[in-house]
Amino acid sequence: MKILKLLGALLGAIVLVVVVAAPIGPLPGFFIGGEQAQPPATWPDTSSVHEVRLKVPGGLPRVVIIWVIEVANDLHVVGDSSGGWARKIGTASPVELRLGDSTFALNAVAVSEGTEPILNAWLAKYEPDYPEIVADFRNDPAGADRAAVFRLER
Repeated sequence: MKILKLLGALLGAIVLVVVVAAPIGPLPGFFIGGEQAQPPATWPDTSSVHEVRLKVPGGLPRVVIIWVIEVANDLHVVGDSSGGWARKIGTASPVELRLGDSTFALNAVAVSEGTEPILNAWLAKYEPDYPEIVADFRNDPAGADRAAVFRLER
C-alpha cells in the first residue's frame, strides 16, 4: 500500500514537472528538445508547418510554441510585442528554433521596416486554419503596430 502511494506521488510529481517545464499551448516552458543541427543553406518548405518551438535565453530561458513564416528563404516569427518572449529578444538576441526533430542556433533580429509582405504572408498562411485569430488581428486597427516581427538569421 505504501509503495502504491509512493509511486502515485512520484508519478504525480513527474507529470507536474513535465507540465511546468514543457511549453503547452500559450504557456511557455523551459526545454526545447530536438537534436542540435547546423542551419541549412536553404530552409525546407514550411508551408505545412504550423508551429515551431522558439527558445529565448535569459535568467530563466523561455520556450514558446509559435507560428513561423518563410519569406524570401528567411524564416520569420510574429507575435505580440508585449509578449514576454518578444521583450526578451528586444532588437536582437540569440535563440534556438526547433523545426521538426532538429534544433538550430540562430539569431532573432527585429524587423522594423518592410514588415507588410511578412505580415501579409503570415495572414495568408494562417487564415484558413485559424480564421478567428487572424480576424482579430485584421480587425484591430493597432494590430500591425503591436506586431513583433523577427527574422531568424543563420
